Amino acid sequence: MSPPVASRPVEPHPAASLILLRDGADGLEVLMIRRHEGLRFAPGATVFPGGRIDPDDHAPAATPLDLLPQRMAAIREAFEECGILLTAPPVESRGLASMRGPAEQPFRERLCEAGLEPAVHALTPFARWQTPETVWRRFDTTFFLARAPEGQDAVVDGGEAVAALWASPSAVLEAEGQGRLSLVFATRMNLLRLAPCRTVEDALAEAARHQPMVAILPWAVETPDGPVLCIPAGLGYAPTEFPAGLVRLG
Repeated sequence: MSPPVASRPVEPHPAASLILLRDGADGLEVLMIRRHEGLRFAPGATVFPGGRIDPDDHAPAATPLDLLPQRMAAIREAFEECGILLTAPPVESRGLASMRGPAEQPFRERLCEAGLEPAVHALTPFARWQTPETVWRRFDTTFFLARAPEGQDAVVDGGEAVAALWASPSAVLEAEGQGRLSLVFATRMNLLRLAPCRTVEDALAEAARHQPMVAILPWAVETPDGPVLCIPAGLGYAPTEFPAGLVRLG
């Protein structure tokens, strides 16, 4: 099915999300957070850390790199929401608390004062999802994969994020099926894509198989059985059609 032509959709906000990975005792695990019930977008949903790109994320870097603002936003948001910080050189959890929370000083400057550089090269582009054009609040989100740093524990901020968990993609999907948590569409699809991966290296290899990334913009189609949400084929995701009534978009 081909996407329909939309009229005057709301422009999506550029955003980024970080899928932190580790090799667990039973296979690949991902870090996820549960959003506060009072938030306007995706309240109570279980998601990967992430958020909108801030103006400071566009600050120039010594080494040019594709998707640099998105990489900076993914690192910053993960640190703000769950306390895990990707830097060069790597650091442990102790000493990071003073760098968290609201601050007038830009995130990059706080890192510089601590003698740290954001580990932008440690992020592997995985996917780019755009909220459907019919939704009132839209995002154009780049998802990155990164191996979680050793010696750091996830500590949620208690504002946007109220809980954190490490689990296999399959376990998270099973919990959704049992009604124990809620996933938005792009999160669920990324978990489905990662579920066959046994290790962090498997996940990184899966990301490499679909480069360069293609923006995924779901669209709705009316069928005799009701509306269906569709995504393009050949981008690593299956299935590519879903009953619209079973899909959470925000």
